Amino acid sequence: MVNFKMNFNSFNSGSQALNLQKGQSLDLTKKKANLNNIILGGGWDPTRMGPTADLDLSAFLLNKNNRVERIPDDVIFFNHMEAQGISLSGDDRTGGNSDDGDDEQIAISLSNIPSRIQRIVFIITIFEAEKKLQTFGSIKNAYIRVLDADNNEEELARYSLTDNFSTETAVVAGALHRSNGGWEFEAIGEGYNADLNGILSMYN
Repeated sequence: MVNFKMNFNSFNSGSQALNLQKGQSLDLTKKKANLNNIILGGGWDPTRMGPTADLDLSAFLLNKNNRVERIPDDVIFFNHMEAQGISLSGDDRTGGNSDDGDDEQIAISLSNIPSRIQRIVFIITIFEAEKKLQTFGSIKNAYIRVLDADNNEEELARYSLTDNFSTETAVVAGALHRSNGGWEFEAIGEGYNADLNGILSMYN
């Protein structure tokens, strides 16, 4: 279990935070030699048009073949919130927290992630998007970011999402992967018209 405290109301962007573009990556180990406990935060705001979209932040734990080996153990989402070295903090259904900080967060203790896990992919989906006829056009200011949980939640990297995915219902937003004995964070930014199960089918 990851046991460090979450703080939804913190927003420490820091002068050295990197604003990533699609396809870019950041070597977290080089940036912070002793980095271990991190937070992957996601935030979004509702538009004033139509009902509020319920977005969910999830993670897939992938093996060396880029596959989810064990279901549900290797899938972190609102119905399975914790595995070794990783935990989801909660389910914000409105996007109401993002003026002050992240709407949802996933805590990761890098040293506690099992060695069989080589990559952690982060996905943002809209709950019941098809039923509610909602897309990422229903929200604004969506992003993911990486925080150093052991250093006052210093922001290390950020990737903005909303403007590129107005018609999609799911976004594979970013990923952590092992590299040279450490970890890198990459901005993926691939949008899909699918739910979480649909995205999962791409990895099993």
